[in-house]
Amino acid sequence: MHKASKEMRKIMPQVDLMIEVLDGRIPFSSENPMLAELRGDKPCIKVLSKCDLADPALTQVWQDYLEKDKGVKTIALTTEAPEKMRDLLSLCQQMVPNKASSVKNIQAMIMGIPNVGKSTLINHLAGRQIAKTGNEPAVTKMQQRIKLDQGIVLLDTPGVLWPKLENQHGGYRLAVTGAIKETAVSNDDIAMYAVAYLRDAYPESLTSRYQLTELAEDDVTLLEAIGRTRGCLRSGGRVDLERAAKILLTELRAGTLGKITLETPEMMEKELLEVAKIREQQAAKKAAKQHEKAGSRD
Repeated sequence: MHKASKEMRKIMPQVDLMIEVLDGRIPFSSENPMLAELRGDKPCIKVLSKCDLADPALTQVWQDYLEKDKGVKTIALTTEAPEKMRDLLSLCQQMVPNKASSVKNIQAMIMGIPNVGKSTLINHLAGRQIAKTGNEPAVTKMQQRIKLDQGIVLLDTPGVLWPKLENQHGGYRLAVTGAIKETAVSNDDIAMYAVAYLRDAYPESLTSRYQLTELAEDDVTLLEAIGRTRGCLRSGGRVDLERAAKILLTELRAGTLGKITLETPEMMEKELLEVAKIREQQAAKKAAKQHEKAGSRD
């Protein structure tokens, strides 16, 4: 990850436009905070991918929210409508009009964290299999330049996850969608986070899919109820939480539970305030320790 970010910084002077691919179900949690620093004042297109799996009403809310930033435009895409992916090329030309009207190519850097659909998008734009795709994170290993139509050269970059996830909620959402490998967090832990959110935001998705008459307030009890309806039982009638969690996560990721978005702008702003408070507390503790050490030396 460090090597990838170093290479991106090196070629930034050549880049006219940034394209960041986000998971439409978690537009904020799948956004790499490094991009803002790399981008500077360069125009940026934020692609909300997998929108066939996301809540359409919240997708529009997120587009309006993201476009409040200067120089940012958004486009919602899905593999169910591949013809719309070509609209991204026209949007690139609109964002860099001086290059679009000249013989020079538009140099566009495309980036996105693992498993957000970046490689699938590149293959559609190129009209051929160029980037490797797969459900496992971190498929792209090195930078590559891809010549597209309409005078656009796409610079593909490896999927980069930032080294430290300060927002614990964002980390869980990344795990729920599969952006973080399942070996990093246990399935039942991820699933209980998911059912807690779904119980409040999409209760009908749980009741209709798993034929539940009521939703338990306790996360473990709710996951057990889901497990029972799917026959995830061990000897003695105990529920196999790992199996129940796997079923829930698989169906959530596949869209079987319906079109679901796991975060809203209001949630993110609240969580960012919490992160800022934690940073302040950590800085205060660090300063106190340094002051204590200085006093002991005196």
